[in-house]
Amino acid sequence: MPHTVTIFHNVVWSRHKGEVFSALHRDTAGGPIRYRFIQIAETEYYRLGFSDVDYSAHRYPMQCLYNGCYEDVPVWKLTVRLVSEVLRSESDLIVLPGYHRPEYWAMLLACVVTGKRRAVFCDSTGRDRPRRLLTSIPKRVFFGLCNGYFGFGERSREYLVSLGAAPGQVFIPCQAAALPPGYSADAALAARTQARAGGESVFLYVGRLSPEKGLDTLLDAFAGLRRELPDARLRLVGSGPMEDALRARCTELGLGDSVVLVGSLQGDALSAEYNRAACMVLPSTSEPWGLVVNEALNHGCPTIASDNCGCVPELVHDGETGFVVPARDAAALQVAMTRALTVFADAPATAARCLTVMSRFNPAAAASHIARGCSTLLAGRRSRSRPEASEGPAAPSPAEVTRSGR
Repeated sequence: MPHTVTIFHNVVWSRHKGEVFSALHRDTAGGPIRYRFIQIAETEYYRLGFSDVDYSAHRYPMQCLYNGCYEDVPVWKLTVRLVSEVLRSESDLIVLPGYHRPEYWAMLLACVVTGKRRAVFCDSTGRDRPRRLLTSIPKRVFFGLCNGYFGFGERSREYLVSLGAAPGQVFIPCQAAALPPGYSADAALAARTQARAGGESVFLYVGRLSPEKGLDTLLDAFAGLRRELPDARLRLVGSGPMEDALRARCTELGLGDSVVLVGSLQGDALSAEYNRAACMVLPSTSEPWGLVVNEALNHGCPTIASDNCGCVPELVHDGETGFVVPARDAAALQVAMTRALTVFADAPATAARCLTVMSRFNPAAAASHIARGCSTLLAGRRSRSRPEASEGPAAPSPAEVTRSGR
């Protein structure tokens, strides 16, 4: 008899998760485990204006519980609906979307009461935010009640283990970016080589314009760099609450038109920014992973990242695919940006190194890790179930989206 797994996720907006779940649905069709996917809402407030909800990335059977923003649904209503979904589910394993909201605690308790095996997604690291005793204790309780954990990267694994998770029950699906349709490494290498033929001193930031991204540090470092290299330019791609403050800071530093706030970009326009930049910079003070680093490296663009970014151990190899600098250290960031112009001057060789690293970080690889984790977590229960038929279960129905209103 096939086993079933229900995976809950917070919002449809996350295209990268859509690509991973699509790969999981595709690559496990006809296998011994059937997957059901429930998205709680379409998007979140802080995603508005950054990019639209793109259902085309979700090529798998999916149920979306609420249209619009997650925050528009009252907590009590979310809790009742999500607990109801858990109680009605006949799945052998429930994968919870997180641990930081009251409705997720209610889902966990519903699993405990009904005896359902449960795992949880965790994208936090010990460097993400300062640890406090009052928050660490509840996390230990939550993780102690779970049977398994899906983290992202070694820093996430270390964080989970430090809060009581059993090392053997922590599974690390690699983070994978949602890349443009038709993307190929060969085409990316060629595009990067052509775009960097002039060797321009262009630096790039991609992401939300918000305080935790370290953009004040970036502007200070760039101002110092520009005193040595007057032709240097900085392009900030994204939107967010700091836009006006950043414009004012540029004026204060006398940066003129050397800094351009581009706004939010997607698709070919965003690819063009990665291709033309000498280096992408992510100076975040808080960054659980940093998917824009995946995007940059997939375009052959090296990255300077702060040591608080969760992806650093896996993706940012010093002097090969980028540099790592201390968060909030403008002087160190300025030095790294200056070095990047010479160390990564050979665009084809640098791009080839970046693409080699990224060959292991794709949706299919991420999906295979999730499937392996689910299989391991179900192994004990499988041994107690009836013998499975020699033929696998029928493949799931073609991808479709079921959306129920509020």
